Amino acid sequence: MNLNIKDKNDCKYDAVSLGEVMLRFDPGEGRIRTAREFKVWEGGGEYNVIRGLRRCFGMTTGVITAFADNEVGHLVEDFILQGGVDTSMIYWKKTDGIGRECRNGLNFVERGFGIRGALSCSDRANTAISQATDKDFDFDKIFGEMGVRWFHTGGIYAALSEQSAETVIKAIKTAKKYGTIVSYDLNYRASMWSAIGGQKKAQEVNKEIAKYVDVMIGNEEDFTACLGFEIEGNDANLKELNLDGYKKMIDEAAKVYPNFKVVATTLRTVKTATVNDWSALCWADGQIYKAKDYKGLEILDRVGGGDSFASGLVYGLMTTGDPEKAVNYGTAHGALAMTTPGDTTMATVSEVEAIMGGAGARVKR
Repeated sequence: MNLNIKDKNDCKYDAVSLGEVMLRFDPGEGRIRTAREFKVWEGGGEYNVIRGLRRCFGMTTGVITAFADNEVGHLVEDFILQGGVDTSMIYWKKTDGIGRECRNGLNFVERGFGIRGALSCSDRANTAISQATDKDFDFDKIFGEMGVRWFHTGGIYAALSEQSAETVIKAIKTAKKYGTIVSYDLNYRASMWSAIGGQKKAQEVNKEIAKYVDVMIGNEEDFTACLGFEIEGNDANLKELNLDGYKKMIDEAAKVYPNFKVVATTLRTVKTATVNDWSALCWADGQIYKAKDYKGLEILDRVGGGDSFASGLVYGLMTTGDPEKAVNYGTAHGALAMTTPGDTTMATVSEVEAIMGGAGARVKR
């Protein structure tokens, strides 16, 4: 397939993202409520994708975000720099000494184990990026002068505030004006939408955004919650996934939004917090491609697995133009990312391709 991606020589960036980057606190094998120490690193649904494209797949990427200009903001910036992602588009917002004007987002995350599911407790109201408008970023310069081949954003950022939803739409429209491919991960979070209108508002915002998206990404629940599409045959707890229902849903989505060039959905059946069945579907040019199944996948940390799927998918589409290869890049990368702690990938492209080719877990000496 041909997505008409802009030439690399005409663009400073292969890909950029727009969204919040938080400081993640991880209690390791313990619980948030009883922790005495945490490991910290950065993470964010939109950022994780371009971080994966840089760190695993070697692409040139940058992040569009905002931080309160204080020590915590610069700590998160340092993590981003360690991942090799360009930070020159960050907007630094002045703040007072206690965060009344704006602050930086925090995310406390338990990995879960066995019958105890993963748990996230975020602290991100009134953050700098939730207040940011299109005037805080020069989108015409980013997409028109510097040049971007691929732009990624998503529903987590769109749900941060009513302002952030407006900023997403402005950014996407500007990207499209300059011929940049736009991908969007629906990433529905009921807790985030509850303060600004709930699921009704989520559908209103996401249905508007969907009109401008080239590559739409979601998981088992996102297309229903965000766009109102029903998936036939799924049970309420998603213990069994009906693939025929997903295929019908994707076909319907492509008819409602003819601008979609690719639609992809991850398929996760949760056996326990540490054992999932994992796969994905990808629609392109009227055909549906099924990724390899990873049955009984053993998981260390599931947070960020869907974002790593997205970065693998984007890499595959950009470098091969083959949706079947792309969806398999995505599932292999997502599977590997869930074997290590943290939101972001620790995999290499050679490891991803080895898993795609059927490599096992024997020791390498």
